[in-house]
Amino acid sequence: MRPGRVEWIGLRPARRAALVEVERATVEPGQGLVGDRYASSGQGRRQVTLIQAEHLAAIASYLGLAAVSPQVLRRNLVTRGINLQALKGKRFRIGDALFEHTGDCHPCSRMEEVLGVGGYNAVRGHGGITARVLQGGTVAVADELRVEPELPAPAAPQQQRMPF
Repeated sequence: MRPGRVEWIGLRPARRAALVEVERATVEPGQGLVGDRYASSGQGRRQVTLIQAEHLAAIASYLGLAAVSPQVLRRNLVTRGINLQALKGKRFRIGDALFEHTGDCHPCSRMEEVLGVGGYNAVRGHGGITARVLQGGTVAVADELRVEPELPAPAAPQQQRMPF
């Protein structure tokens, strides 16, 4: 799979607070991005949220808008050039941090509030993914998102056959 790139990083300091756009973020294992409200949630599945820039354009098109800002959807990382749905069941690296895909990031009822009528349905299937942090580090705008090679499955023990 061809690598993607990080185009934008945002931190959600508190519920309903405006996102803070940053060029670089520290990532803590088992927590998320330092400064993000979900970073204190422990071992949750939604430590980091990602969305494709291509899907922001699709959502805008469905709503007849020129563009949709990543701040509106409240995702942490905007990527380009990689199908995030193809990361299902995989580990991936951004910068020197290691992540694991944990699920889809479904739209919430606030999409109608922030995008207008039809906002919820425009985001359906385009809301991005959630991830867990396995190894901390730093992520920055322009970093590559690379899929980690899959570990080989352990060999099954050989059974001895009894001669008859």
